[in-house]
Formats: sequence, structure tokens, C-alpha cells
Amino acid sequence: MSNAMKVGVIGLGHMGSGIASSLMRAGFDVIVYNRTREKAAPLVAKGAHLAATVSEACRGDAVITMLADDNAVDEVVSGDGGVLASLAVGAIHISSSTIGVSLSADLTQRHAHAGQRFIAAPVFGRPDAAASGKLFVITAGSREAITTAQPLLDAIGQKTFVVSDTPSAANLFKLSGNFLIATVIESLGEAMALIDKGNIDRRLYVDVLTSTLFGAPVYQTYGTLVAERRFEPAGFAASLAQKDIRLALAAGDALHVPLPIASLLRDRFVALAAQGRDHLDWSAISELAAFDAGSRRPQEQGGSKAA
Repeated sequence: MSNAMKVGVIGLGHMGSGIASSLMRAGFDVIVYNRTREKAAPLVAKGAHLAATVSEACRGDAVITMLADDNAVDEVVSGDGGVLASLAVGAIHISSSTIGVSLSADLTQRHAHAGQRFIAAPVFGRPDAAASGKLFVITAGSREAITTAQPLLDAIGQKTFVVSDTPSAANLFKLSGNFLIATVIESLGEAMALIDKGNIDRRLYVDVLTSTLFGAPVYQTYGTLVAERRFEPAGFAASLAQKDIRLALAAGDALHVPLPIASLLRDRFVALAAQGRDHLDWSAISELAAFDAGSRRPQEQGGSKAA
């Protein structure tokens, strides 16, 4: 069944491709754009329209951006053929990228000046959740814009949480959430380094913890990845996680909030990058505790770029 809204999706990585698929499954008329055109091919085969430029992807009622970082978002939004120059007056830019608070505030002002609407809608969930339309959407912006965009958000997520009428609040929410997930991964790594040295089975350890006191999805998902040392393919690359921790620290600086654990996590991700392993899933920082304990060496974990 066809839906009247036409929506562009810019950025077809694991998450963006899943979002586009979910929108198509819900009956929306979807236009897709990716700098590397090959990534659009599977979606085009299913009926998506291929945009040759960013501008072509902005010819609908809304456009969703799902890009790697602030620079990528700013590059797509700005310029002669960017989102700002191409989106119709009254149309909506839905930013689902995990970006900094300051960039989100800047985009809010620039879209308002252009007569366009802007909402931040970052998501929680890994690529499998994106592909099945089961993300959790954290959104902020004007109530009217969110109401208009709600059918799109319903298609990509199992639940939408409206947290503020100021878009950047959703980005702060998302960054703080990713910070919490990273603390879980780090603490799991340290705990497993300890039980490893005591000759306790890692899988058994996770099974017991997640069936008793630590039954939350974050412990179930990352406990399994950490216990099985399953870091490839990356659902969320460590290089992106390092960026998110850096943005969380920047938000802390701006709000005068010390984040000592975030500083430690930053160093963990930098250490992983120094080993040439920041292409692995961010749960790979859990291995650093085992290295520190002398029970593993970096080269014992496969997947290095040099290999």
C-alpha cells in the first residue's frame, strides 16, 4: 500500500539502509542517496528511487540524514546543492545522525531561517533493529513538525520518545546514552578479565548475570559479544564510538559537567585505534582489560587492518 509522503534518505550505511528498507516496507515513496552509489543498489532493486545528488534526495516532503559524523552532516547540509539549498519551504529535515549539540543547534537556526523545519531524531539500536523497524527513536523539535514526521518515525522504530521542543536536546540524550553503553562495555571487559584469570567460563558468567541481576538488553547484547569476543562485523565501529565520547566530553565542557569516566573511555578508544583496531565493533574495547591483565596480547584478537 502506497503512502502519500515522499521521503529522501541520505547515508546508506548499515543503519541508513535499514531505515530506508523500513520506510519502503511501510509504503513510503523513498529516494535514496549515498556518495558510494553501489550501496544504493539493493534498495533500488526493491523499488527505491536513486538520487544522483543530495539535491535530488531533497525533493520530497522530508529528508532523513544518517551519516557518520558532524563533518559529513555539515557537508551534506551546506553548499549550493546541499539540503538547505534544496529542501522546499515547510519540508522537514530529520537528522538521525549522532552529532554534537552545537551542530544541532546551528542546524535548527539555519533551517528556520530558510523556512524549513528541523527535528533531531537519533536512534538507539544496532543494524538488525534498523532493518526490522525496531529502533528506539529519541526526538526533539517543534510539536507540529514531530507530528508531521511521526508516520516516518513509526515506520523505523518500535517506540518514539519526544524529549524536548529543542532539537539539540535529543542529541545530548543520545550522546549520554552512548556514554552509558560504553561504560557497560568497559566494565564487562574488566569483570571478564578478572574471571578469566580465575578460570571461570566467560559464557557461563554472562548467562548467570543476565538471568539474575543484569537482565537488561544492553548486558544481554554486549555481554554475549564480549564473552564470545565477536567484534566483526562491526555493528557500530569503535571509531564512531570514539567520536561520540569526544562529543559527550565537549557537551560536558559546555555545561560545566565533569565526566571522569568518559575521559577514561576516550583513552580506551584511542588505545584501540593505536593498535589499528578501531574498525572493529566498539565492544572490542573490552579486550583492553585482558591485555592490561597480561592474559591476552593485541595480536591475539583478529581483524587488524594490517593482517
